[in-house]
Amino acid sequence: MADFKLQAEKREVVGKKVSQLRNAGKVPGAVYGPKHAPTRLQFQYRELEVALMKAGGTNIIDLDIVGDKSVPVLAREVQRDIIRGNILHVDFLALDMNAKIRAEVPVTYIGESPLVAQRKAILLTGPNTLTIEVLASNLMNQIEVNLDGMEEIGDTITVADLNLGDDVTVINDPEEMIAKIVQPSAARAEADLEAMEGEEGEAGEGEDEEDE
Repeated sequence: MADFKLQAEKREVVGKKVSQLRNAGKVPGAVYGPKHAPTRLQFQYRELEVALMKAGGTNIIDLDIVGDKSVPVLAREVQRDIIRGNILHVDFLALDMNAKIRAEVPVTYIGESPLVAQRKAILLTGPNTLTIEVLASNLMNQIEVNLDGMEEIGDTITVADLNLGDDVTVINDPEEMIAKIVQPSAARAEADLEAMEGEEGEAGEGEDEEDE
């Protein structure tokens, strides 16, 4: 059973008349899926807003359609007013829990590189989300990347390094960088300067020997 619930009513109002729904505090939307015929719906604005805020696009919502059966869904497309940010329309994908789906899942970081903690290095991060293919029943709401083992400059975690289980396929390029430990620019510049001074010193010593 889904952790999030939302009630909806079937919608008869279409076209320009949906503005009447919005004026009444409701939001037009729809649900569709491989085994679910497209169905027009309407939602109470505040209930929809809270459900979307909590569930996002990677948590399954139990959509209770009045007069019909409950359907497990994912929020697929949310249209908002570009100025006010109000929800104008929402599409939900009805899930077949025994079939695979593709979803954009957020990447979160846990732990900390010792070098970063000591301010001897900085952390570069890659994409905020990864595209995965997985059974709907096994969909995760985030991908955790542990940084504790990144102990040296240059240590890198790529997509290929992620261990999400045999039933999860990451669609992104396996070589795509997820996290990398690098020298701070100031420290790198100082190291370059020291190297240059060292080379100049060696060159000067060579000239002195020739003069002698």
